[in-house]
Amino acid sequence: MQSNQKDWSLWLGNTLWAYQTAYKSPIGMSSYKMIYEKTCHLLVELEHKAFWAIKQCNFDYDVRIAKKLEEIWNDAYENAMIYKEKIKSLHDRMIIRKEFHVRDKVLLYHSCFKLFSRKLCSHWIGPFVISNVFSYCVVEITSVETNKVLKVNGHRLKTFYEGWTT
Repeated sequence: MQSNQKDWSLWLGNTLWAYQTAYKSPIGMSSYKMIYEKTCHLLVELEHKAFWAIKQCNFDYDVRIAKKLEEIWNDAYENAMIYKEKIKSLHDRMIIRKEFHVRDKVLLYHSCFKLFSRKLCSHWIGPFVISNVFSYCVVEITSVETNKVLKVNGHRLKTFYEGWTT
């Protein structure tokens, strides 16, 4: 049998099962463990039968399980917060800090919407001269050709090196 795009619904159940039982590193467990408080080793039908048997035996399921699930959810929340902090610190270490000084020459990244693709054209315009540097990476630049003054984000600038030849 050859599969095509119309039979996607046949694979949906298997895909959801794989997603729910897969280990997620931000929360430190699978979605299945968060819901059912145990790792998935059995089929879903058997798990539901076990749940039904517990209810039939009149165990105090709600109170015990609710506390256990709350502990698991708290652990998952703490693991997610630790993961986010680690990723943020890794991201912050990888950022290259740019330092600009007054009278430096820079190029400005031109990010306006283009109707037609300009793959071979440069997106950098300029040169500009820095006239003032403010806090939070705001830079005031002046165009060399037109003397037009702009305030831009420093992340959109790069140093202009004059007279370089290859």
